[in-house]
Amino acid sequence: MRALTCQAFADPETLTVQEQPDPTPDAGEVVLEVRAAGVNYPDALMVMGQYQVRPPLPFVPGAEAAGVVVSVGEGVRHLAVGQRALAFTGTGAFASHLKAPASAVMPLPDGLPFEVAAALPLAYGTAMHALVNRADLKAGETLLVLGAAGGVGLAAVMIGKALGARVIAGVGSDERAQIARDHGADETIVYTREDLRERLKALSGGQGPNVIFDPVGDQYAEPAFRSIAWEGRYLVIGFAGGEIPKLPLNLPLLKGASLVGVFWGEFARRDPKANAANLARLAEWIAAGKVRPLISQTYSLDDAPRAMRDLLERRVTGKVVIVP
Repeated sequence: MRALTCQAFADPETLTVQEQPDPTPDAGEVVLEVRAAGVNYPDALMVMGQYQVRPPLPFVPGAEAAGVVVSVGEGVRHLAVGQRALAFTGTGAFASHLKAPASAVMPLPDGLPFEVAAALPLAYGTAMHALVNRADLKAGETLLVLGAAGGVGLAAVMIGKALGARVIAGVGSDERAQIARDHGADETIVYTREDLRERLKALSGGQGPNVIFDPVGDQYAEPAFRSIAWEGRYLVIGFAGGEIPKLPLNLPLLKGASLVGVFWGEFARRDPKANAANLARLAEWIAAGKVRPLISQTYSLDDAPRAMRDLLERRVTGKVVIVP
């Protein structure tokens, strides 16, 4: 098989595609022929040694993949050779073949394209867990999404609308604002040229958003939190902006608000049934056209380092995938 291999923690450009032996499954495992693999911000951080998880070297990056089952190990009952499937493994997906625990693989509906399926687990799984399990977002509430044209941000925009919320999308450019509107955002704020607090005040009638979905952090976290509604929920997703913000703890006190951490990977590991239920609900929304994942570009396996660089330098809208 061909696999993108990380030999040392360094920039994505140091990764090389290598020939490796085809994997064979042990008991409780399956092997997928990878048809598409989603690219995520944590993949690039992991390659550079800047993520909270540091796999032993060498390793193959890539957390999520969709493909066809080519072999199954002893004891696997819910998957069969030839079946379309979706896997979330944390690493190993940027390759022509992926060996995975069967517990991390689920059957894929026939009508869902591989490229779309491969984009779902991390970004859409995170947004589902954040808005459904952690924020308990209600129909009629106001949701602010920062970084709303990125992979996880755009997922939150669409899922928020599917849940019946009024969605305000915070973005960095007019082009990204249009993408957010095209995918359901009711209002947009271009926070690189507009005052975030003043616009939120105007758009919410002075009440502020009930839920804030923040994968950006950095300079926008504090003004967003200062604008939150009474008993609001601030979802800490990540820090794509670079800096981890330090919020004064009197802010949640004054608003009766909650700072809520969102760690989808650990949730999926601890409660796989709840995670599967979220993904099944998401698949229904996609089939009904309520959620329309945006795959803005596909890359070959050899171009995977460029995909990660584009993600790091924020040239990506929606999701990008690798097609080995």
